[in-house]
Amino acid sequence: MFLAMNRLRIAPGKEDAFIEHWRKRNSYLDKVPGFVSFNLLRAESNDEYTLFASHTVWASEQAFADWTQSEAFRKAHMAAGQSPRDFYLGPPQLELFEAVL
Repeated sequence: MFLAMNRLRIAPGKEDAFIEHWRKRNSYLDKVPGFVSFNLLRAESNDEYTLFASHTVWASEQAFADWTQSEAFRKAHMAAGQSPRDFYLGPPQLELFEAVL
């Protein structure tokens, strides 16, 4: 199993609009071999931002790598580029994990 997470710092007061934007977008993940699951996670808030993470689970690191080279990836990220920029306080921070136990 392989996990990919993007940590996203979202501007205060933009959380609900951010969630709704993600709810409506098409990720095309359900058409990708090796995709297992997706969650949008919300963490703590402070005076500066609310932390979110997009969390995907893959059957293998190769399945994730294949997705990043796929037409589904291009289509999903083309639409992601249309997100209102005032949501984000900096670029997403990608974190990759391989299950070891």
